Amino acid sequence: MDNLTHSLAGAILGQMGLKTKTGLGMATLIIAANIPDIDAVATLLGGVQHLAIRRGNTHGPIAMLILPLLLTGIMIWFDRWQEKRGKRPADRLPIHKGWLLALAYIGCLSHPALDWLNSYGIRLLEPFSSQWFYGDSIFIIDIWIWAALIAGFWMSRRQEKRKASNWSRPAWISFAAVCAYIFVNGMITGKAESETKNLLDQTVFADEVPGATQRSPEMVVANPLPIQFWKREILWRDESRYGSGEFNLFDGLVLDKEKKIWEYSRFLAPGIVRSSDDAAAFLFWSRMPIITAVGARVTVRDQRFMDPLVGDRFTVRVNVRKDRLEKTRP
Repeated sequence: MDNLTHSLAGAILGQMGLKTKTGLGMATLIIAANIPDIDAVATLLGGVQHLAIRRGNTHGPIAMLILPLLLTGIMIWFDRWQEKRGKRPADRLPIHKGWLLALAYIGCLSHPALDWLNSYGIRLLEPFSSQWFYGDSIFIIDIWIWAALIAGFWMSRRQEKRKASNWSRPAWISFAAVCAYIFVNGMITGKAESETKNLLDQTVFADEVPGATQRSPEMVVANPLPIQFWKREILWRDESRYGSGEFNLFDGLVLDKEKKIWEYSRFLAPGIVRSSDDAAAFLFWSRMPIITAVGARVTVRDQRFMDPLVGDRFTVRVNVRKDRLEKTRP
């Protein structure tokens, strides 16, 4: 998810009452909710090599163990540093090391939990496994989650300033609403994928042997869309075809005409990997690669990100030497 969502998640956890457990509680929650994204420095590499680095080691179990410890140490140091300089706010609560560490863990763990929800991918087990995980339920920037978290935080803070005894209630309501929203979106994704599989199972493609009655898809992805949470972009593929469509919770499922996955895609990948670091990184990250070639000029895209608005950011073009291509031919 975007960093505003992560920050708001940390803030809403604080307003639910967790910030009262220790000094610097709110700051710790917000920083911890963002800290796994320190791997964003990989974008300085240029090209698309950052795709193979992002959402990996800093989102895995070792990072989830170490990062909160480091953050807790930094926050304790900062509190003491301010105190020595006479700059520590008089109204700040005393530091409770146990609670500070607990909040750092809660904030950090909220990050991969949110990142898992979209279709971009996250390697939850890195460095022990490079497997990508996908929730396919929430678009990477969701304004409805923004609205719920901002409203809950604002109302809670307003009541807190008024010294209301139940000032944390709006934050709890906001948290519950977001959880319910995520659950409903998961159900929509499940329904979209199930209906797509059922329809494709019953589809007879034009070039199949007459009398064929069934072809199960190898992969079906119901990709969340911005704003319109009740819709999904449908993506599917099998060994020789891929296709797309749209699912609307109210209007049903419509699939577009299928396209072919060319045979050369199977033997081009090794040559592509050897020819370009960008292409190697892209194929490591790609979930649904689409490879096309005109002579030695090869284009690699991902089916999830083929919209013209974002397609250039998720496209690699590389010249693959003829001798390398020949070595990969069956």
